Amino acid sequence: MTTSTFENAPVWLITGSSQGLGKALLDAVLASGQRAVATLRRPEVLADYQERYSPDQLLITRLDVSDGDRIVAVFQEVKGHFGRLDVVVNNAGYGIESEIETTPDDEARKLFEVLFWGLVNVSKQALSFMRDVNPRGVGGRILNISSITGYSANPVIGFYSAAKFAVEGFTESFNKEMLPEWDIKAIIIEPGGFRTEWGKSSMVTTPVAPQYAAPGTPSSIFRSVLHNPPIGDPAKAAQVMLRIVKERDPPLRLQLGSECVVIVREKAKRTIQDNEKWEDIGHSTNLDGYEKEKVLEHFKDINF
Repeated sequence: MTTSTFENAPVWLITGSSQGLGKALLDAVLASGQRAVATLRRPEVLADYQERYSPDQLLITRLDVSDGDRIVAVFQEVKGHFGRLDVVVNNAGYGIESEIETTPDDEARKLFEVLFWGLVNVSKQALSFMRDVNPRGVGGRILNISSITGYSANPVIGFYSAAKFAVEGFTESFNKEMLPEWDIKAIIIEPGGFRTEWGKSSMVTTPVAPQYAAPGTPSSIFRSVLHNPPIGDPAKAAQVMLRIVKERDPPLRLQLGSECVVIVREKAKRTIQDNEKWEDIGHSTNLDGYEKEKVLEHFKDINF
């Protein structure tokens, strides 16, 4: 009886692995000697990978994350093929470049089906697999690819930002529901601009309405930023993700890119400043008998 070289290697499942960050991460996982499940809508895109890697290391399978039944089937396929799953990366997605006013409802809803509901349904399957199928004590990590615009929103990509905000709220709640003994933790990855297809083939663009087209409008200013050459290197991002899943106590949010580090820090400062400036109004709405000192004492030991 022969033993596979990869028998004890961690297994990663990556959605949207045909290009961009997903493909860079797939390359990094395979190069590190780990195993991968590459999911994408058109598996033929990775036909050359099937020639380069054995089935013991790589499973390529079709998945549109807006198809809930297919998500369930993919996890069953992983169970039969590898029998374990250590890391799930919710990377599949695309963007819409369009003002809120002029974005068709069906396009916005379709975006949420992929960016939010697809991620939710994959995460739920990942949770049950990591808890109930993995060997006891293995646990797992889930990387939810958000965006810096999932923390600090911008014009022109309002529905993309809204979907990523939803991802971040979902991930926070998800982590707080996990029992410590399961050792299942989700990490929000907040990339800035990377040299990928996101602003090209992975972007739906609608015509600019004249009200927003004049030079100097917030939309025009941000469009110029959006189309500047990105500074992020996908291969370096992949190496960071390989590293972060090994942490016993990973951060809830991880920014990738210098601009992201600055944006998050400055917004957090403004939030604290506003909180302190207007806190008396916040406290003023309590019922009589619930003075702020009494309420703050009650909440001081609660982990938010």
